[in-house]
Amino acid sequence: MGEIHQEPSMEEILASIKRVIAEDSRAQPARPARGSRPVEARPPVEEDVLELSDPVTDEGGLVSDDAAAASQKALAALSAVRERSEAPAPVGDGPLEAVVRDMLKPMLKDWLDANLPEIIEQLVAREIARITGKSL
Repeated sequence: MGEIHQEPSMEEILASIKRVIAEDSRAQPARPARGSRPVEARPPVEEDVLELSDPVTDEGGLVSDDAAAASQKALAALSAVRERSEAPAPVGDGPLEAVVRDMLKPMLKDWLDANLPEIIEQLVAREIARITGKSL
């Protein structure tokens, strides 16, 4: 008699919901058929953990040595082009050419930023399809 039931606080409700969700995600029991008793929750099964303790070596890489060398050569050429473009203008260039170059650089950069990833993706997909004989 005279028992007073207090409403649970918001923190208690949230803690209860979190506890139920955590228990459900660990147990994941099969749903019981209508009218049958609920299945008791089983203790969580320990999952195998993959430990990456062995160092990765370059042996058996993803690409062949020839492809890696060709890629390095292409990247070196691209780097050389960039270094040349950042070098001071040759003496024979006049002020008009310098102005045009300075105006085109940001426009070219914006265009490359917008289009280069898609171009590369298409070229890589085309090359993979050519090599494997399957379209992506």
